[in-house]
Formats: sequence, C-alpha cells, structure tokens
Amino acid sequence: MQNKEFVRGLLDFIKSSPTPFHAVQSMVEILQAAGFQRLLETERWPLQKEPAGGRYFVTRNDSSIIAFELNQALPEHGIRMVGAHTDSPCLRVKPNPEIIKNAYVQLGIEVYGGALLNPWFDRDLSLAGRVNYLNANNQIEMQLIDWQKAIAVIPSLAIHLDRDANDHRKINKQQHLAPVLMPLPAAGDVVSFQALLLELLNNQLPDEASEAVTVLDYELSFYDVQAPAIVGLDDDFIAGARLDNLLSCYTGLMALIDHQGECNALLVCNDHEEVGSVSAAGAQGTFLRSTLERLCSNDEDVSRMLASSLMISVDNAHAIHPNYANKHEPNHGPIINGGPVIKVNANQRYASNSETSALFKQLCDSVNVPVQSFVVRSDMACGSTIGPITANQLGVRTVDVGVPSFAMHSIRELVGRLDAFYLYRVLQQYA
Repeated sequence: MQNKEFVRGLLDFIKSSPTPFHAVQSMVEILQAAGFQRLLETERWPLQKEPAGGRYFVTRNDSSIIAFELNQALPEHGIRMVGAHTDSPCLRVKPNPEIIKNAYVQLGIEVYGGALLNPWFDRDLSLAGRVNYLNANNQIEMQLIDWQKAIAVIPSLAIHLDRDANDHRKINKQQHLAPVLMPLPAAGDVVSFQALLLELLNNQLPDEASEAVTVLDYELSFYDVQAPAIVGLDDDFIAGARLDNLLSCYTGLMALIDHQGECNALLVCNDHEEVGSVSAAGAQGTFLRSTLERLCSNDEDVSRMLASSLMISVDNAHAIHPNYANKHEPNHGPIINGGPVIKVNANQRYASNSETSALFKQLCDSVNVPVQSFVVRSDMACGSTIGPITANQLGVRTVDVGVPSFAMHSIRELVGRLDAFYLYRVLQQYA
C-alpha cells in the first residue's frame, strides 16, 4: 500500500467513525471484506480444535474488537499483538437532557474523558451513537444512528460581555457546555428529545428491521461535522477529530490485514481508555485474556504463549509545540513527521523498557523508518495508555509507542502525514 492510498483510507475511516460503536462497525466491514471470519463470544469457536490457521475477529459491547491471524503453534511461537483504543474525549448526552431556557432548547451533556473544552465552542456539532429500543414485536433491539448534519452549537459569550475573556474566562461544565439545539417551538408544543430520536431511528433502520416503538436508552456523543483533511503548505499534516486514537486503530488494522509473514498476529482495540479502562470492554476487563485463553487448550500453553509474545501499545504522543517549548523535556521533543515515538516513564505510566524499546527500534531500522523518544518533564504529571494495564493483566512484554501530535484531546487534532504511514510500515513488518 502506498502513502496516498493509506492516508485516503485513514481519512475515510475517521469520517465514518464518529463514535466507538461506529469505529468498530467500520472495522468489522473492513475485516469481512478482507476475509476475516466473525466469532461470537457466546458460541464455540471452530479454531479451538485446530489452533493454527485462519483469520478471525470478535467484538464486545459493539465498541471493542479483537482481530487475529493464526499461522503457527501458539505455545511455541507466541503472538505479536498491537493494542489501541476506540474512544476519544467528547460530550455525551445525559439520560433526561432537555433544557428549556430563554426561548431555546438545549441538551444536557456530560464531559467524557479529559477533553480540551475551549475548541468545542462555535463548532458545527452533530450527534451519533447507539440506541436500544423496543420494536413492534416487543423485542429489545440495537441500532447505530447518526444525524450526519450539524444540529447544534455551543455559542461563545461575546467579548463585549466579558472583556477579560482572553485572560481569565473559565468553563463551567454544567453551566456553559449545553449545546443549543433549536429555538423553543410555538406555545403549547412539547419538546421531547426521545421523540426526535425515535423519528430519526425509524428513518435509519434497515428495511428488514421492525419499527421502533419506544426508545429505551442510548449512548450518544456530539461530534464536529468538519471532515478530516490534509493541511499545510506542502500537505504535511493531517487535521481531524479523534486522531487519538482512531489513527492507531486504523494503522494496526491495515497492518494486520496486509501482513504476509508466517507469525501469529493480533489487534485489540478497547473502549473506555480515556476514562480509565475499567469496564467489560476496557483494557482492565477480561476481553483480551479471555480471547487468548480460548486459543490454547490449557493454562500452561497460555502461559507459554504469553512468555513468547510481545504487545505494541499504540497511542498518540506529544510533539514538541513551537509556541510552548518550555512545556517539554529539553532532550526529548519529538518532531512531527520525524517518525514514530517510543514513550518512556520511569514510574511505569508507560510500559516500555530497554528490551522492548530495543525491539521496536530494530523494527523501525528494518524498514528504514526514523524513530524518536518521548519523556515528560520531571516536574510534570504523565498520562498513561493501555500498555501498562495490558502488561499487568497478561504479564506480556510491552512497548508504548505513537505518532507525534499537536492539540491532543482537542476537538480537532494534528499529526504528520508521513508519520501515519511510517507507523503502518513498522507494524506491517512486525505483524
């Protein structure tokens, strides 16, 4: 695969994936087109009796996915794993969201994850996610929905009404972030978000599905409708929402699909990383361990497999920001389009160690890809990834890496066009 084709596919994937549910749906479609067979956690897996050979995938909660290819005996050869996450910081709609205030209808939201909030103001916002409903046959069903157009905005307060806004404005998550949906309808009309949702749901249900009668619950997120794009004077950058961490999901996915080696390879993309990974679908849940245990016939074989395996945890890294260089460790300032970054932390916020870092550097060298290192300033707190969690859960050797980026956790992030393809080449060689 060439750079232009890869980047075009990445942009299409991000655009079609406004929520973790949509991201997993997109990945499922790509995997099935590539010949991967779907497995269900509730059923016996045909590969249990024949552990070598085949391409498979399994999902959990419709928001996490594991895909793998088996070519060799697992206890002797282990499995080469790549990990990423499907979720991104955003604004989630509350269960009873209607707010009627000063002739406008707004929706109450919760902030999901560590979102950078200022960029959410004055953006064209839409809504997407998962809806659980009761159909005409009194059965509970699930459907993904997406308004696919701008339906709301969070307007800024004019500078004339807050002269100190550029110096001292603070954002109150309860008071200042409710998106404006529409003007209040004529007197006597009842505003019901559930009714609006039910109408959209029935418009988007597949033809063979029974009509939705009642919306029972939902998980809906606001997102910016502006599509991801290649930007820069010489097209050096990729700008878009949810690059952290859909870029890693797509890169790992394509590397798995395109690899031609004889090793065993696996991709896991977990939900809920941005809020601590403590869920059935998160990295602290049982999804990955349960899947790996089903690939081997006994506990000893599982232990042998894990001892022979490696996990590359892929999550975007911080590039040195030219306007805030003092926020970075002086000798570890990754440059955009300077290659993937190995993330290191002495307090194990990242799982990289000298052995796993050396293995990743060797991989980069084998495909002539430059590699960089990131360490946070000693007087600043460090973020974390699924890397240490997975290493702890499985006891598997792990290295934390990612592409350097600007504006992490903003509504629109920035990465290097070359870095995304660099990472793909390294992971393809690894798989």
